Parts: sequence; C-alpha cells; structure tokens
Amino acid sequence: MDLDTVRERLHEAGAAPPHVAWLLRQWLRGGPLDAPYRGDPNFLPKRLRGALPELGALLDGLARVESRHPAADGGERLLVSLAGGATVETVLLPRGSLCVSTQVGCAVGCTFCTTGRDGLLRQLGAAEIVAQVALARRLRAVRTVVFMGMGEPAHNLDAVLDAIALLGTEGGVAHKNLVFSTVGDRRAFERLPQGPVKPALALSLHTTRADLRERLLPRAPRIRPEELVELACAYADATTHPLLVQWTLLDGENDGADEVDALARLLAGRRALLNAIPWNAVDDAGFARPPYERAVGFVRALRERGVMATLRWSAAQDVDGGCGQLRARRTAGPTERPIAPPARDRSAFTVR
Repeated sequence: MDLDTVRERLHEAGAAPPHVAWLLRQWLRGGPLDAPYRGDPNFLPKRLRGALPELGALLDGLARVESRHPAADGGERLLVSLAGGATVETVLLPRGSLCVSTQVGCAVGCTFCTTGRDGLLRQLGAAEIVAQVALARRLRAVRTVVFMGMGEPAHNLDAVLDAIALLGTEGGVAHKNLVFSTVGDRRAFERLPQGPVKPALALSLHTTRADLRERLLPRAPRIRPEELVELACAYADATTHPLLVQWTLLDGENDGADEVDALARLLAGRRALLNAIPWNAVDDAGFARPPYERAVGFVRALRERGVMATLRWSAAQDVDGGCGQLRARRTAGPTERPIAPPARDRSAFTVR
C-alpha cells in the first residue's frame, strides 16, 4: 500500500489535512490514534473519532511482528509479516537505530549476502516501509532509520523516497539520521537531491576494482568505482551530510594494500567515512572474515593515509541479524559466533 492510499482512507473517514498529519504523526511515533491533540479531546471530528478503531486496524495490518529474536548485544531481529503472507526482517540496533527493509528479497545478488539468493520477490509499499518504524517505536525509542535491510532501495525508489519524506516530517526523524543505502544507481543520485527531505547517503562500495566489484555484486549497475565515489561525494557536499562508504571486509579479497592505496586516492580529504565491516557469515558463500589484526590494520592504514575510517561490528550477529544475514527466517541459527574487538580496543571503533 502506498501512503496516498492511507491518506485517502483517512480523508474518507472525515479527516482534514491537519487531522491527517496528526494521525500519521501518532502512528509513526508509536502513540495511540485517539490521543488528544494538545489536550483537546474534540480536535478530531466525531465521525473521525468513531472510525479510529477501523483506521487503527488498517494501519496495524500493514505490518505485524511475527516473531522477535533478541541478541546479546541489545539488538533484536524482528520477523515482520506483510499483507498477503510475505515476510521481511527489521533489526533494532543499539543506541536508538533501526534497520528497515524495502523489498522482499533483492535483485542485486551480492555473493557475500544471503538476502538476494532467491532474487526479488516483491516490492514494499511506502506505507509498509514506514510501518516498520511504527512497530519498532512501540518497542523502544528510534531516532535513526537506516535503509539497509532486505532489498536495494534504489530499485524501489518512489516508495522509499515517499517513506523518507514522511519520516523526516511527521515521523520526527532528523534528516541526517535517515540513511539511504545503495550499491550505486544513477536514478538515486538524480532523485535524492530533488526530495523535500534529503537523507544521508551510504554507498555500498566494497572494492575499488571494477572486475572484483562485478564478481561480488553481479547485478549492480556497471558504474566504475571512481565515478560512483564522485557521484556520492557530490551529493554529500551538497547536503553537508558525510558520505558513508560501506565496505564488507572479505579475507584475501578486498583487505589488501592495493585497496588501501586506491581508497586513499579516492577518499582522503573528502566528506566521507568508510565503515569497514568484517563479513558476517552466511551458509555456502565461500568467504571468510579476515583475522582481527588484519581488519584493524586495514582501518589504521586508511587513517594514516588521511581517510576517515572505522571498524564497525554488526549488531545482532548471534541471531543472524547482521549486515548481509537478513532473509526473513522464522528461527535463529548463526553459522559462526560473532567476533568482537578485545575490551582494550573497544573504544577505538564504532560498534553497530
């Protein structure tokens, strides 16, 4: 369902534009629809108040929590059921962040990720995307929403941009705390600057080598890594939101000195932060995490070359809720225990 349909249903029940804005705000912030506006119990028209149970059922039916899988680090993987029986996964992250899904499955087929193994099964409507935020806010506070769950947001661009616009207004999420993640798509670079809400941008780069990127991301647009970085940095400069460069560290693939050299040429002195994320194990992928010391060395070498970089540890790995592990499963069964930095080094790196 799209958001225009939701607004139309509210209007048919007797809601004028101020009432629509209030009800959407209450829904997205996890509050009751019948809460009085500024203490005025008669703010909503009588006919609209009578329709609130039906409207609440409509909104609740967009997405429901089917099962919860709490992790030891405070994260939590939610299995969310949608209308028609499809399911996606949403991940509550520590420190008030939420990772939402935009598609059932994914068409990109990254070889180190489990989400796209069955391809793209269906798109989510904008209402289903923001409904994940409404669900999460009934469980805990959410201040940051990252579009990094199941799916490639640029392949569902209209719905994702509509969701971002609503979350950045009635949803009360700061624009810099809305993070649009993409493998790189010209349509996204064209459309993002045009929206009323301009989110931060995360570029899933993973390598500076075009041949390796084609192997790791077999159905991503064929745009040279150098051009991708230029397009993404131009958006970051225009919005003043730092570019987040996502880099899944794969042992022996993209963790060498050649990548450090290339990244230094591309990113040193730019408005960009590289998040190096040790690969989260998925079955039959044929990859491995680099040893901890090599992962730390990779980030330190980048810093020494003038690149802002951090080593980021995915939350909820012990319930298969880490980056690349989402696949809408009803049970949790990690294939590998998560690695974490030793206590003495924990303060040196950002932990997701």
